Amino acid sequence: MKDAKLTVRVPRQLLNHAKQYASANNTTLTRLVSEYLRQLADRSHPQIDAPIVRRLSGVLPKEAAVTDYHEYLGRKYGGQT
Repeated sequence: MKDAKLTVRVPRQLLNHAKQYASANNTTLTRLVSEYLRQLADRSHPQIDAPIVRRLSGVLPKEAAVTDYHEYLGRKYGGQT
């Protein structure tokens, strides 16, 4: 497969974070972007297209966090999370 050049404009802070992430994970920005695009094109992940996932997408508020869920479990089960 022949490679193609791609120019993308992103906020500088986002680029800096992506570079730090790539460096911390021993990879390159090219590989990160390529893998992400490959995953978008890969329809072999049934959970992405599952009807239940489509129905539930957007149900939680954007500000919901894992800690909120842990607090809920603590209240529900008396602190045993």
